[in-house]
Amino acid sequence: MNVREVIAKKRDRGEHSEAELQFLVEGYVRGDVADYQMSAWLMAVFLHGMSAAETATLTRLMVESGDVLAFPELPGKKVDKHSTGGVGDLVSLPLAPLVAAAGVFVPMISGRGLGHTGGTLDKLESIKGLRTGLEPDEFRSVLTEVGFAMGGQTAQLAPADKKMYALRDVTGTVESIPLIVSSILSKKVAEGIDGLVLDVKCGRGAFMKNEEDALALAQELTRVGNLMGKNVRAFITNMDTPLGNAIGNALEVEVAIACLKGNGPTDTMELVSTLGQAMICLADKAATWEESEALFQKALQSGEGWNAFVSMVKLQGGDVSMVENPNTLPGAPVHKDVLAANAGFVTDIDPFGVGEAVVALGGGRQKAEDSIHPGVGVRLHRKVGESCEAGESLATVLAKDEETAKQASARVEGAIKTGSEAPPEEKLVRYLVTADGYEPWLGAKTWDSQST
Repeated sequence: MNVREVIAKKRDRGEHSEAELQFLVEGYVRGDVADYQMSAWLMAVFLHGMSAAETATLTRLMVESGDVLAFPELPGKKVDKHSTGGVGDLVSLPLAPLVAAAGVFVPMISGRGLGHTGGTLDKLESIKGLRTGLEPDEFRSVLTEVGFAMGGQTAQLAPADKKMYALRDVTGTVESIPLIVSSILSKKVAEGIDGLVLDVKCGRGAFMKNEEDALALAQELTRVGNLMGKNVRAFITNMDTPLGNAIGNALEVEVAIACLKGNGPTDTMELVSTLGQAMICLADKAATWEESEALFQKALQSGEGWNAFVSMVKLQGGDVSMVENPNTLPGAPVHKDVLAANAGFVTDIDPFGVGEAVVALGGGRQKAEDSIHPGVGVRLHRKVGESCEAGESLATVLAKDEETAKQASARVEGAIKTGSEAPPEEKLVRYLVTADGYEPWLGAKTWDSQST
C-alpha cells in the first residue's frame, strides 16, 4: 500500500478497510510512516470522523501493537478509571488508593497533559524520584503489594497510542471522538482490566464543549468497551469551571493529599467518591450504591487510602517525606495575586483561560518536547458562587519569573468574573451513561436502577 493513498482516502471521506488501518498503525510503530504523514491522517480523521467499525478496528490494532497485561494471580475483578481531561482534575491521585483500600485491584495506566488540561503522570512526577515509567514486572509488583499502581505507557504497552497521543497534543487533533475512544480504550484494554469507569468532562474546560458531544463520546466509549469484553460505565461531569482550588502539578498533588485525609475541596471530594463507588460496584465488591458508599468511606476515614498512597510513592521511588510534608513539594519563586475589583460574588471562572495560563507558566506543554515546571500554577481562593470583597485576592499565580507571572495573571484576571448576585449552582455529575443509553444522575436511584 501507499501511505499517501491511505491519507487521501480519509481526506476524501472514505472508509478504511482493516488492512489499510493495519498498514498505517504497524507502519507508524515501525517508523515507516513519518510523523508528518500520521499528522496529516489524524487531521483527516479529525475533520471527517470514522465509522463505528473503523473505530473498533483501530482500537484493537492499537492494543495489538504491543503487550497486553494480565493478572490472573490476583483475586477479583480489576477496575480502572479514566478522565477525558479537565482543569484541576487531580481525581486519579486520591481515587486509586482509596478504591484499592476498599479491596479492588486498580492497574492505572495514565497519560501526560493534553493542551490546557493536566496529566496524571506530570502531577505524580512532582514528587522527587517517583518513577512512572514502570516495566511490566515492576508494575505487577506494586499492584500486588499495594492494590494499585500508577504508571505510564512503556514502549511495550499500546506503543501506537503512545506515539499518536503525543502527536495529537501538538497538532490540534485532540477533540476527535474516534481518536479519543481508540486512545483511551487501547491503553485500558492493554492494562488487563475487567471494568472501567469513565469521567467524560463537559464544558468550556473540556474537549467536549456541550452535552450532546459529551454524551456521544460517552456512549461510543461504553459501546466499544463492551464490545471488547469490558464492563464500562461513564459519567458526564461539569467542566464549565475548574475542579477544586488549585491548577498546576505540585499544587494538585498537595490537594490530592488533602483529599486522602478527608479535607479536600467539596467538589473534588464529591467526584472522587462518586467514581470510587462506581469502581467498587463494577468490581462486585458491593451489590448496591449504599454498600459501595460504606466501603469507600471506611477506606477514607480509617486512613487506609492514605497509607496505600504513601506505600505506592515509596515503592515507585518517590520521596515519601514530600507527601508527608506537602510544603516541601516544588514551588515557584514569584507569587502574584489577582484582586477583586468590586465587592460581590464570583459569577464565573473560565477553566480554559486558567488552564492556558498554567500552560504559559510552564505547567503544561506547547510542544511535545517541552519540559514541565512542576511548581508553577494557580491557586483559587474563591469558587463560583462565593462572596468576595473589593481588593480581596481571588487567585494567586505562582510563576518562575516576573514576566510570566505578569502575563499569566492577566489571563487569570480575564477568566474570573464577579457580579452583584450569586449565579445559580450547577450540578457537578450530570448523567450516567451505559451501552444502552443514559439517565440523569440521581445517585443511588440511578445506579441501582441501571444495575438491575
